[in-house]
Amino acid sequence: MKLSILVIATILAPLVGATFPAIAYSPEDLEQLKQTGLCPRCDLTGAPLNELDLNGANLRNANLSQANLSQSNLVGADLSETNLEAANFTSANLTSATFTGANLRSATLENANLTRAGLFATNLDGANFKGATTTYANFRGSKFRLTTSPSGLVTSDRRYW
Repeated sequence: MKLSILVIATILAPLVGATFPAIAYSPEDLEQLKQTGLCPRCDLTGAPLNELDLNGANLRNANLSQANLSQSNLVGADLSETNLEAANFTSANLTSATFTGANLRSATLENANLTRAGLFATNLDGANFKGATTTYANFRGSKFRLTTSPSGLVTSDRRYW
């Protein structure tokens, strides 16, 4: 009987973890960002940052994976070397933002404004830019694989480097 319970628990444990992913951001880091606009190397995994005014924010080397930044103002923000995997930037203003070396894998940037943004050497695999404004944006050295362009076209699944 004890063996059966152990086997069942062993089988169910990974399934429960997969169903309810652990998304935990630091409340202190979130408060620091809201108060000062400075939060380099912060843990904001899954943080609710939608509709915030983060104009000129310093989020360098931060972890914002799965964060909700929809409709936020990030004009001139520094997001270099930041983990933005699966982050939501829907309708965000990212004018002149810097993403050098950032991970935007599977991020949603639908209808975002990326005018004059610097996306140098970023990972854009699976990112969605449908309807985004990319006027004068610089994508030099970035990785595009299954990336949805502003027009809705999807890039090849073959790597370009």
